[in-house]
Amino acid sequence: MSPALPLLLAAILAGVGTYGVLARRHAVLMLIGVELMLGAAGLVLVTVGQFSTDPLASGAVLTLFVITIAAAEIVVALAVVMAMFRTRGDVDLTGQAQADDHGVHHDGEDLHREHHRSEDHAARDEVVG
Repeated sequence: MSPALPLLLAAILAGVGTYGVLARRHAVLMLIGVELMLGAAGLVLVTVGQFSTDPLASGAVLTLFVITIAAAEIVVALAVVMAMFRTRGDVDLTGQAQADDHGVHHDGEDLHREHHRSEDHAARDEVVG
């Protein structure tokens, strides 16, 4: 079998991953693009290792390292995305999300929650008074 097909697949995966990183604003979709690129790198390593006469099977060994690094990267990146979602309320990486569009004061107080708090106080005052 020729190495052309696996290398073509790796090139397609790398291209789709690059597009996902460059064209997406959502952090999780960018992480998927990075994972596709790491998968393409692993496929290239396995393909080259399969068609070489290396007695140490360095292609397969390096692929295990790529998989391990990809797993550690996704864990750390998802933790950062979750922390960003908790503080900002979105995971838009462009930084163009305006505070007024999402109903958030500059000090982080949610307008929607504040509106419901004032309605709750008004309803409680009507019941009491």
